[in-house]
Amino acid sequence: MPLKTRIMKYTSSKFTVAIITTICTVFFANAQEIIKDSVKTKTPVASLRKQKVDGVIATVGDYIILDSDIDKTFLELSSQGNSIKDITRCQMLGKLLEDKLYAHQAVQDSIIVKDEEVKEKMNDQLNYMVEQLGSMEKVVQYFKKNNEEEFRSELFDIIKMNKLGAEMQKKIIDAVEITPEETRTFFKSIPQNDLPVFGAEMEVAQIVVSPKISDEEKQRVINRLKEIKAEVLAGSSFKTRAVIYSDDRGSAANGGFYKINRKTQFVKEFKDVAFSLSEGEISEPFETEYGYHIIMVEKILGQEVELRHILMMPKVSDQALKDAKEKITLIKKRIENGEITFADAARTMSDEKETRANGGTLINPKTQDTHFELTKMDPSLYSEVSNLKNGAVTAPILDDDPRTGKKYKIITVTNRIDEHTADYAKDYTKIKDLALKEKQIKAIGKWSDEKIKETYIKINGEYRDCMFTNNWLKK
Repeated sequence: MPLKTRIMKYTSSKFTVAIITTICTVFFANAQEIIKDSVKTKTPVASLRKQKVDGVIATVGDYIILDSDIDKTFLELSSQGNSIKDITRCQMLGKLLEDKLYAHQAVQDSIIVKDEEVKEKMNDQLNYMVEQLGSMEKVVQYFKKNNEEEFRSELFDIIKMNKLGAEMQKKIIDAVEITPEETRTFFKSIPQNDLPVFGAEMEVAQIVVSPKISDEEKQRVINRLKEIKAEVLAGSSFKTRAVIYSDDRGSAANGGFYKINRKTQFVKEFKDVAFSLSEGEISEPFETEYGYHIIMVEKILGQEVELRHILMMPKVSDQALKDAKEKITLIKKRIENGEITFADAARTMSDEKETRANGGTLINPKTQDTHFELTKMDPSLYSEVSNLKNGAVTAPILDDDPRTGKKYKIITVTNRIDEHTADYAKDYTKIKDLALKEKQIKAIGKWSDEKIKETYIKINGEYRDCMFTNNWLKK
């Protein structure tokens, strides 16, 4: 999304549309691995399939699980490219029980999920299902519902439950922190033969030159945003205008909606304005590196703000784009001629605020350090640097991102690191991340044990023969 700080720009752009029931993305590991580890079964899959009748097979608090919910979750995993051949129905039930427990407790903790967020997700899932099965009629038939209305209603409830569960999980792990001493203890506890091996990595730097926007074009955008603000104050819908006019395509379809807190990785200027407004107030147009914005705050919920915004990006003229290319070409030539180092050129001439102070060095958004593992590098970045020789600089690259506008950049590799066994000093950030994940897993395990004891849970029929790791049967 265009409002996030630029260090996020190399995250993958691939968007997998989930289709139903469980949001199977887990904070700490591949969903399939978590499910496979969550329970053991002594009941063959074939046996359960032969006896399958679509009735209530489990209850957790106010939520029920149907036998067909397991089928839907299998389809969910398949749609995300995961293999399901080794996952049993007992194992899948264990995952669903966890989801219901999270959602049930989220309600108890007064966690709120907005209906419009649910509707957006539901429409995405319905579109995917129709694409896979051929028509809405076939979708309704496949899931044994009487009509489309009934199916939509059930799907809405399921998605809302999943979002509640995700917010509950987030609440649990957000409270977990790791100290340097805990990180050291974690590392020392790993046997020498079991130390992780980190793949080949590289450090990369870039210089960015953005085309200059004329003052006339900037004023045109500011005036249009002021007009939209006046229209909203006169009774028009901010949400509708965001859908029509906002250049933030990540949020425009949802009426410009975001829910943020102080730690949300949005640019500082955006957060400063958002947290200065009262409920119902609309900001004056303001500028960030992405363009010009107006914000309307809908709700203030403690440390979180629910808002809508409209982004308008000034148009870049052909001449401005040509001038930017000529400037970055000259910078490249000066670097190659030895007149200036790449790092000094980045510090003095790059238009990218987030990287120029560090000589243009990019931060890996996944690890928050400067190392990019080759096998996990964003494909667009990998294609630009994989064959680059030491000290070489790429030709000017036109970065034509519809979210952030056009700009030119040059890239160099500043360091190459071979595959190696984890070293505490060199790989501290990665080791700290592993230690934090382990602590988060333990926190969720402890939370689950406590909530299972105090929550009404019932498992019916042959599924009582499943042997769960969690004490769902309360034996």
